[in-house]
Amino acid sequence: MKILLLGGGGREHAFSWKLSQSPLCTQLFIAPGNAGTQLHGTNVALDPMNFEAVGRFVVQQDIQMVIPGPEAPLVAGIADWFEQQPQLRHVHLIGPTAEAARLEGSKAWAKTFMEENGIPTASSRVFTADTVEEGVAYVRTHSLPVVLKADGLAAGKGVVICSTHEEAEEELRAMLAGKFGQASNRVVVEQFLQGREFSVFVAIDGTHWSILPVAKDYKRIGEGDTGPNTGGMGAISPVPFVDSHLLLKVEEQIIRPTLVGLADEDILYKGFLFLGLIEVDGNPYVIEYNCRMGDPETEVVFPRLDTDLVALCHAIATGSLADIKASYDLREAATVMLVSDGYPGSYEKGKVIEGLDELSNCLVFHAGTCLDAQGHMRTNGGRVLAITALAETFPQALEICYQNAEKVCFEGKYYRRDIGLDLIARG
Repeated sequence: MKILLLGGGGREHAFSWKLSQSPLCTQLFIAPGNAGTQLHGTNVALDPMNFEAVGRFVVQQDIQMVIPGPEAPLVAGIADWFEQQPQLRHVHLIGPTAEAARLEGSKAWAKTFMEENGIPTASSRVFTADTVEEGVAYVRTHSLPVVLKADGLAAGKGVVICSTHEEAEEELRAMLAGKFGQASNRVVVEQFLQGREFSVFVAIDGTHWSILPVAKDYKRIGEGDTGPNTGGMGAISPVPFVDSHLLLKVEEQIIRPTLVGLADEDILYKGFLFLGLIEVDGNPYVIEYNCRMGDPETEVVFPRLDTDLVALCHAIATGSLADIKASYDLREAATVMLVSDGYPGSYEKGKVIEGLDELSNCLVFHAGTCLDAQGHMRTNGGRVLAITALAETFPQALEICYQNAEKVCFEGKYYRRDIGLDLIARG
């Protein structure tokens, strides 16, 4: 099977690494890819948001399966566009329609959907530029801390937790004035839930589902979970406090009613669903839905997934997930993200990366890298490399990650040195 993977980050490197291991994959293209993905397939200079160019390439190369890695093409309707093209209808597009992807594309819509279907989540209200003064009055009396979320896609950075009413007012005004562009035309003001966060990834074929390895990511830039949110600074899998009892609650209280609620609106969901959850007093609540795999969680989930990923994707497309049961590597995995100085704000690109040939006992997933004309590896993004290790225990896996992180050199390199330590400290 010839496969086209869309995207160019660490998640897509993990996808390409896993897809290329399948005997079902005869040829793999990655658009646009990065310096790491080319180790497992052929990078193609295509913009995933240019559907017509993607479609032409699929026809020219006789591609049988297309997997969008990031959320933007899915929210923009690439699955619908493929279905509308007679020459592309037969291609397996692994991802939900634009209507189904609203679960991620509009936090306000997702909140209403959860409330209507009895899915546990924090209480919230939505404000726009026209109701900004009403919103300001609301946050001035809201219990603290208070969570503000841009309604649309903001690359994982559109969530702000405010600890004072003054901060909340200032942030609400800034967001509605365009801090996150059109993504914050509407802002969800949400109750802060105190608990332990975790991520559940589900493969869905419209009716059946299969749960992939559970993970926990670390979004704040600073150690001790301080500073602004990022796309993710690291992750671990499995999650010690997520036992079979809690996971059963996730299935019965969240996954099942989500699919039933979508079906009630004649919305068919096929693809990967990422549930950002928080455990409060033993019960799961939805923080957010995402219509794709997470990043950097994929970098610990796929190394622990023993199931053939191409076969899993084919089952999603053909409605045959009931015939496949995801199996896991029982070892524990950790990943640590190396980022550019200044991230998640402004940062410089083009820094030479050295030391990759000195790494051992780990996997390296490229997130923001490229090769220059002389073949030198250079930084090409805020998040640069994810170093992943598997071991019998988390302390062992983390030790391998940090030993190798020290060997990588590029100007302005930064990484958190406390990924997973909160869970180890709790035993």
